[in-house]
Amino acid sequence: MKSITINGSKRESVGKKATKALRNAGQVPCVLYGGDAKPLHFATEEISFNDLVYTPDVHTVEIKFGDGEKFDAILQDIQFHPVTDAILHVDFYQISDDKPITMEIPIHTEGIARGVKNGGVLRYNLRRLKVRGLANELPDYITADVAKLKIGQKLYVTAVADESYEIQHPDNTVICQVRTSRNIVALEDDEDEDEVPADEVPSTETSDEAAVKEGEDN
Repeated sequence: MKSITINGSKRESVGKKATKALRNAGQVPCVLYGGDAKPLHFATEEISFNDLVYTPDVHTVEIKFGDGEKFDAILQDIQFHPVTDAILHVDFYQISDDKPITMEIPIHTEGIARGVKNGGVLRYNLRRLKVRGLANELPDYITADVAKLKIGQKLYVTAVADESYEIQHPDNTVICQVRTSRNIVALEDDEDEDEVPADEVPSTETSDEAAVKEGEDN
């Protein structure tokens, strides 16, 4: 997983006045949790979060201080101003190479679903997948192959299972599904394309309505 660097300054005063002064100076108060030490309070420039917050990608963070000390961490929580959307406060959680962490990884779909080619619509139930694993083994994104999905079929989280992480959703959680639409067209015969029965695709499911439709098309 990619990492970005944030340069911080340790805070000695954490009162309301000091926090307000930081924000007025364009600084964001932060706290680093985890590890064996007490929570570490620090501040950094708001611009430092552009590549971390305002992106669909996920990253680990290397927090560096002027005294040479540095920590590997992940973003745990962030608070925004309700009107201006300015960043008010950020919590980080320290990570290590030998301790698993839980993160939400974006899902990228691959291929064009057969049902979409026939006039259906691909609907997403999940855009990110919560997984647990070692930070250095977690991927930048998770690929979900939707090419074999017919109208009425669903793609479950079990379809993207991998040894490098543990999925934190029930097995029956749906990533996406092909729904019917008004633009349904007949399925053209293609001798070169292999039919894959729904019961041979363990991570998909076909609804009764779609099964009837498939029978009419054939």
